[in-house]
Amino acid sequence: MIDSSSTALIMIDMQNGFINEASPLCIAGAKKSIPACRRVLEYARENVVPVYHVIRRYAADGSDVEPCRYDIWKDERPLSDACPEEIGPLEPAELAPLAGEVTVVKPRFSAFFQTDLHARLQKQGIDTLLLTGTTTPNCIRSTCYDALSYNYDVIVVEDATSSRNEDVQRANMEDMAFIGARIIRSVDL
Repeated sequence: MIDSSSTALIMIDMQNGFINEASPLCIAGAKKSIPACRRVLEYARENVVPVYHVIRRYAADGSDVEPCRYDIWKDERPLSDACPEEIGPLEPAELAPLAGEVTVVKPRFSAFFQTDLHARLQKQGIDTLLLTGTTTPNCIRSTCYDALSYNYDVIVVEDATSSRNEDVQRANMEDMAFIGARIIRSVDL
């Protein structure tokens, strides 16, 4: 059972630049996870669970793009203000933030790296995190491990996360479960 008074939803990188097939940064399974992400988002809103939308927003000149991603990014500039909206930094309408929901812009994979997320969560008395979004081996996993290092109880919503293929998804879920995260499905909320 989830205690909504001490739980927060962290939805990571569910943005057009990672979801739309036209984007060079598209994650194969991201679009398929939208309905599950929406179910978790509705659960959070109905149960007064704080919602944090954690996103990437690159500078138009690419000065803050990870070196490992720059060559893929440089031509079309997804997730920046220098690209078309369909591959930009916005979330699709069905996942977009409502008034009162926090958006955190992260500079790298983990939602905690060089952000104020931990301080915000601590101020609210949060000790449990529901993780959703993309990609499982990068942003979800690094956020999970950092959260565990901060002593949060971590719940990864498997069908509300995505990877480039099912083998990668399965292996990462197994690793996160082994290290202490709880793995559930959106229908289990």
